[in-house]
Amino acid sequence: MDKLRYAYEAKAYASGCHIIAGCDEAGRGPMAGPLTVAAVVFDEGYYDERINDSKQLSEKKREMLYDLIVENAKAFAIMVIEPEVIDKINIYEASRQGMIDAVNHLGLDVDLVLTDAMPLRNEMAHEAIIKGDQLSISIAAASILAKVTRDRIMKAYDEIYPQYNFKKHKGYPTKEHKALLKKYGPCPIHRKSYAPVRACYEEQLSLQLFDE
Repeated sequence: MDKLRYAYEAKAYASGCHIIAGCDEAGRGPMAGPLTVAAVVFDEGYYDERINDSKQLSEKKREMLYDLIVENAKAFAIMVIEPEVIDKINIYEASRQGMIDAVNHLGLDVDLVLTDAMPLRNEMAHEAIIKGDQLSISIAAASILAKVTRDRIMKAYDEIYPQYNFKKHKGYPTKEHKALLKKYGPCPIHRKSYAPVRACYEEQLSLQLFDE
């Protein structure tokens, strides 16, 4: 079997690494809801060709593979970074710190971290791979855990804030979401630092000042 997403793991094992973690995130683009970051470690040699970039999979396949990954991973960790933290430190830094925290929560002495194009600076030994979720099974697995976790969270928020239809767009800045944001204003899970949300707050503030 041609292991399309195992070359980076094979190279790392050949160089003497024993514990390799893959990291990825879901939710950098949305203007509402949390960022989710996952880290996954498989035993050396583990491979399943179905584990791929979460964006290339249907929701049904992601849900099935989520269970498969949880059952077969040597270790995994999922971090949830709330909107207020994203607003405070910015989405890039939230993604980077989330990956570091996820690896630290694995409970293993990780030799190498493979990330989807996210440099971790000098925090830990790592390799940032462009389109890593398509090239590494470890990163692909992390992308699935992060995506499924975030989608489940947004569906739960849809029950609390049904007027925004979060279950459909998952907080991404779609035309519908922007229209609903303008109609109802921001809710507590909207990211205040994102332009469309910030514009709504500024409009509300200007109206309040005008009324005074």
